[in-house]
Amino acid sequence: MIPMPDRDTALCISLSGRPSNIGTRFHNYLYRELGLNYLYKAFTTEDLPGAIAGIRALGIRGCGVSMPFKEAVIPLADNLDESARVIDAVNTLVNDDGFLTAYNTDYVAVRSLLKPVANSASVLVRGSGGMAKAVVAALRDSGFSDVTVIARNAGTGRELADRYGFTWQPNGNGAGGDLLINVTPIGMAGGTESGALSFSQEQIDGARTVFDVVAMPAQTPLIRAAQAAGKDTITGAQVVALQAAEQFELYTGVRPDAELIAAASEFSRQ
Repeated sequence: MIPMPDRDTALCISLSGRPSNIGTRFHNYLYRELGLNYLYKAFTTEDLPGAIAGIRALGIRGCGVSMPFKEAVIPLADNLDESARVIDAVNTLVNDDGFLTAYNTDYVAVRSLLKPVANSASVLVRGSGGMAKAVVAALRDSGFSDVTVIARNAGTGRELADRYGFTWQPNGNGAGGDLLINVTPIGMAGGTESGALSFSQEQIDGARTVFDVVAMPAQTPLIRAAQAAGKDTITGAQVVALQAAEQFELYTGVRPDAELIAAASEFSRQ
């Protein structure tokens, strides 16, 4: 069991515009199961430079970074790992005696999850926001070449596609792909489109694999439709669990086994 917090307890935190309990529950569950003298707490802030200075001054071991701070935190770090550099976005800070290294474990997680489907000939990616950067960069760096970014926002959609040498379409009507990836809030619990599909049934039927980065719920309408059609699926819950496991290892030096990561992921979503 995890020890009672004391003066030697290592503190890890997260900074987000809208903090949730997912990361807090995931990390603290693993600390408890592995008997590590760590504590994880979620925060928000209106003073990002002050918060980062506090991480240095107080010796906070690590910090998860969520929207809207993923890009603003870059100049406040001392070093950018390649995972953060390739997409100009950060979701993890590791503090080594006041020296802050920035990582993007979303990118690392997506690259790992793409390995089994690296033979997909064509890919459709719906979305052009911050997480879409991680997905599209991971596709390029995994060897995918036939990728279409579908985004209603012509500015961000075209810029994202051009940056990584892919193509852009505003709506994707009639387009097909072996691999479909949703990187929009469509299907997210509590959202205005919580019951909607981000790809048409025809596109789902024509695909081999369907990937939805939405994590809440794990069984989104898109994932349910894909499974009903007999397609292989990758869920947002898998992304969240894997990127959090990467963070956990960076903070603690310990890599939990797959069974423990799955248990922590389930606990975090309760």
